Amino acid sequence: MNWTMPADVRSQIAKLWTQGKLLASLATNTPLFPLRLAFRAPTAAEMVNHFDEVRVWIRDLHALPCCRIETRSFRHRELGNNAVPAEVWIDNFDDAVALIGKQAEAAQFATVLDITTRLQPAWVTWLTRKPLQALALAPDWEQFLAIAAWCQEHPRPGIYLRQMDLPAVHTKFIEIHRAPLAELLDLVLAPEAIDRAETGAGRFASRYGFREKPERIRFRILDQSRMPTWPGDDITITAEAFAQLDPPVETVFMTENEINFLAFPPVDNSLIIFGSGYGFALLHQAHWLSRCRIHYWGDIDTHGFAILDQLRHHFEHVSSFLMDFATLMAFKHLWGMEATPTKRDLTMLTITEQALYNKLRDNQLGKNLRLEQERIGFSWLELAIREI
Repeated sequence: MNWTMPADVRSQIAKLWTQGKLLASLATNTPLFPLRLAFRAPTAAEMVNHFDEVRVWIRDLHALPCCRIETRSFRHRELGNNAVPAEVWIDNFDDAVALIGKQAEAAQFATVLDITTRLQPAWVTWLTRKPLQALALAPDWEQFLAIAAWCQEHPRPGIYLRQMDLPAVHTKFIEIHRAPLAELLDLVLAPEAIDRAETGAGRFASRYGFREKPERIRFRILDQSRMPTWPGDDITITAEAFAQLDPPVETVFMTENEINFLAFPPVDNSLIIFGSGYGFALLHQAHWLSRCRIHYWGDIDTHGFAILDQLRHHFEHVSSFLMDFATLMAFKHLWGMEATPTKRDLTMLTITEQALYNKLRDNQLGKNLRLEQERIGFSWLELAIREI
């Protein structure tokens, strides 16, 4: 029978909960109730032909708590007049949350809303948009409020996050909650306290004027004769120092694999940089790279080409290295699978690179195939270097 059952009534209210509409109504003070629910009653024929089932249905609906049942009269030829449910109403917020067993959560959100309205009223709009996320953060909400108040009193403080004078707030808490905290700080800090050019969770400290841990770049000198005074050939320095380096080299290699980085053979007038991935912001201030030939060596998979594409947005003259169809086919026996390939269009690839990327993206050679750079034989690498 396609009649509205007690479970269907609860399901309609549960949907309002999971959509955030019930809690949002508290934040906006917009009344949802009384609310008439969608309702399917037995037809006249069903009531005549299935009267026993209808009586059970009526009993179960009337037993449902926190609901108001409106009825209509139905006359049975043998049993006389009967009151049959015709509408189901939820009269108020408390009845709604009680029906689905969310009283404790609703009370917790109301507490968050109350303290937020008093201390950071600008955040109420965020509570309205993301009430379920706010509920999930409710146990730590006082820490969010404390951080916001401190940042308002100390705009762009120029200290490390660990130096914040808030004993109850530790650095790891901020690291874990950077995304929602950034959304909330943007709502209450003065415009001059926010560097809106610094975006993304990884730039949280810079966005709000805290000191960043110095970012470091690791590289190897592949021609020791060009830099004989440097201590060894495996060097790690700050990104700022790297930008000012301007070494006497003509060629720069970049690779994502540490063993490839360490085993890369000597090359005249060259150095090699290890592991930038998608984070090329570290390199863009090193203007001396623009005068060098740059060869990027990544995996032959969709993300390898996506990283190459992103790198070319910083240095258009980058050439791909060992990321070609011949290399892919030469090591066919070592193909693997890419877990989560990207499907987006890339605009900075050459015609040849684009053709191979399309084959990988469209699974023309196999499903989600990849050739990891560390699987390429060393002799193949040496041959490629000689042909540069």
